[in-house]
Amino acid sequence: MSRFRLLLTRRLPPDVEARAQRDYDTLPNPEDTLLSPQEIAACASSHCADGILVCAGDRITAEAVAQLPASVKVIATFSVGYEHLDVAAIKARGIVATNTPDVLTEATADTALLLLLAAARRAHEGNKLVRDGAWRGWHTTMLLGSDPKDKQLGIYGMGRIGQAVAQRARAFGMRIHYHNRRRLPPEQELGAVYHDTLESLLQTSDFFSINAPSTPETRGLFNAEKLALLPRGAIFVNTARGDMVVDEALLAALKSGQIRAAGLDVFAGEPNLHPGYAALDNVFLLPHVGSATEETRDAMGFAALDNIDAVLAGRAPPSPL
Repeated sequence: MSRFRLLLTRRLPPDVEARAQRDYDTLPNPEDTLLSPQEIAACASSHCADGILVCAGDRITAEAVAQLPASVKVIATFSVGYEHLDVAAIKARGIVATNTPDVLTEATADTALLLLLAAARRAHEGNKLVRDGAWRGWHTTMLLGSDPKDKQLGIYGMGRIGQAVAQRARAFGMRIHYHNRRRLPPEQELGAVYHDTLESLLQTSDFFSINAPSTPETRGLFNAEKLALLPRGAIFVNTARGDMVVDEALLAALKSGQIRAAGLDVFAGEPNLHPGYAALDNVFLLPHVGSATEETRDAMGFAALDNIDAVLAGRAPPSPL
């Protein structure tokens, strides 16, 4: 009996690949290069793939969907975010689209706190000083940072990850404020202050963390006008999506001191981030590793395969879009 054919657009963690190879005839991408939408569609067509497992950098456009063979029943993304998929076009073809929610909450929240503390305590500058051999000994005013204790942390997007960030920040003595599409019930707020507008939240936030999805409404949301609402000297953190921030506006705010420091794990157009960030010492940079733990990446891969298994067996997937 022939097995279903599964196109893997990128290399996956070893245990995830082993499970995929056990259960499917896999069509791998051994060079692990980023494929264009047309290349993904062409590969699926040439091999009559039944399913496609994509990652966050893989764009599935309406044009690519139109070129997919009738054999494709499911497109599963190895991510929570799905702005890289044209979900409407996928559904219009009768293909099921899925994602992997819930499994990366803790790892991403940990990364947000890492960025927050690194930016506040000037970790990039200190690391560079030591590595460059420029450290000449301790003195009282060297690399003075900012304490998180008793500061206001504004969280934009109080879903699973936002709530996990709030939980961790409370341990540092921070006071939590948030803006969300809807207010949380009191048992989930845990004393956090709800703001019914983003503008109100920004004006309150000594530290600010983006934890909302990228959507047509949020892309470019954090422009010069919005960033100017933050208290002067605020700390800015982004572990969500880079396209929500206008790079030139953030860079200008960092240079002027309107924003004291930033911690960034995501960028518009990544991996080709704006060169201005690397030129600034008050930016702590990570290469989109918010979910990069062995446990989390395995869980993401297994969740994606669970979705594919269900669809190809004629069942509803655990995480449909």
